[in-house]
Amino acid sequence: MVILILIGIVPCIITTSVVVRSYRSRAVSLRESSVKNQCEILCDFLESENYLSNPDSAVVNSELSLLSNVYNGRILIVDSDYRVVKDTYDIDTGKTSVSKEVVSTFVSGKGTSQYDEQNAYILMTFPICRPDDSVEGVLLVSVSTNEIVQSSRILENQGLLTTVIASLVVLILGYFLAGMLVKPFLRVTHAIEDVTDGFEDEAISVPDYTETVLITNAFNQMLSRVRAMDNSRQEFVSNVSHELKTPLTSMKVLADSLNGQDNVPNELYKEFMQDITQEIDRENKIITDLLSMVRLDKKAANLNIETIDITWMLEGIIKRLKPIAQARGIELILEVTQGVQAEVDEGKLGLAFSNLIENGIKYNVDGGWVRVTLNADKKYFYVTVADCGMGIPEDQQEHIFERFYRGDKSHSTTIEGTGLGLAITKSAILLHHGVIRLNSKVGEGTTFNVRIPISRQ
Repeated sequence: MVILILIGIVPCIITTSVVVRSYRSRAVSLRESSVKNQCEILCDFLESENYLSNPDSAVVNSELSLLSNVYNGRILIVDSDYRVVKDTYDIDTGKTSVSKEVVSTFVSGKGTSQYDEQNAYILMTFPICRPDDSVEGVLLVSVSTNEIVQSSRILENQGLLTTVIASLVVLILGYFLAGMLVKPFLRVTHAIEDVTDGFEDEAISVPDYTETVLITNAFNQMLSRVRAMDNSRQEFVSNVSHELKTPLTSMKVLADSLNGQDNVPNELYKEFMQDITQEIDRENKIITDLLSMVRLDKKAANLNIETIDITWMLEGIIKRLKPIAQARGIELILEVTQGVQAEVDEGKLGLAFSNLIENGIKYNVDGGWVRVTLNADKKYFYVTVADCGMGIPEDQQEHIFERFYRGDKSHSTTIEGTGLGLAITKSAILLHHGVIRLNSKVGEGTTFNVRIPISRQ
């Protein structure tokens, strides 16, 4: 507030100074003009009265005295011998005056004018000319401007006083207005503090100003995201606990069944041990996927970036998954429109594409197909993974990338999975500043479109 007032005072002071100077300059100019008009008339009168030869003229001396008194000045009349014929102060009468102003007037035949601001007077000279325009004398006038200076100072003091009073009024009004204006922001602050301390569960609202509305809206959006993240964290912990507990429960049931029987047949013993082994594999798969999620949640600085041939990487993934596809008669197709060398983390991005292709196999129909296409332009390369399988219901598509989310089709006991595959895939693609889009229809199949920058720069 004080800074704003100071910023306002400085222009006021400058304006006052400019106005005072303008007034002083204008007043001096008017004084010069007035003196000039009267002195020119006086010079003609002096010539007509032949005053230089007869300085005792009562009429002329009366005019000179009157003019001197009116302007609170001094008048000297100098003849061609530079002798002072008349001095209204009766100081230099009879003396010689060879000032540069007098000499200049005799030489040029023109008057001079000079304003001495420091000593507050105007010095003017006027030629006294004969009928043939030759100069026979000089009228030297010194006019005081003390009243102009005093008026300027009074005007300046009044301006400064007005500025100070206005500043004090603004300061007092500003103090009270600032309190009124800041109250809504204080309510925003208190509301945010209450939310931070856990006393408020609802969104805050302070609709007093546009600014408070924008602040509260932004805070409410942030609060919604925080709550969503908190809910997601709680759900994640719950899902992890459930997913890890399920295999352990199955193994405990199987082990208790074996321990509760005597002389268990070898066939039943082998069957139970095989089931326990499957549950251990399932537990290991969940833990492996969780570790992958943890690694992908770290900063992108942990990426091991290398220049990789994307075609070669996709060919390796398809070759590894081909036995799984052949077991169900599913054809894996790779179509490369344009090969590309890209700066990526082969391990993380390879895991993402592997999950997409493996899902295309898992959730496909026997004898179906999975088509992988690769294309590129100057900035990005594009990978599309399409299948002709079950498809994903529209109401499940927005949740498909959430951790541990498994749609209705995933609950089938014939399809194994942890519900982390697509979450891992999306995280890996985001770490590469990429984008993944889903297009699916139930009964027609699913297509994942991925776009990744070719260069990390």
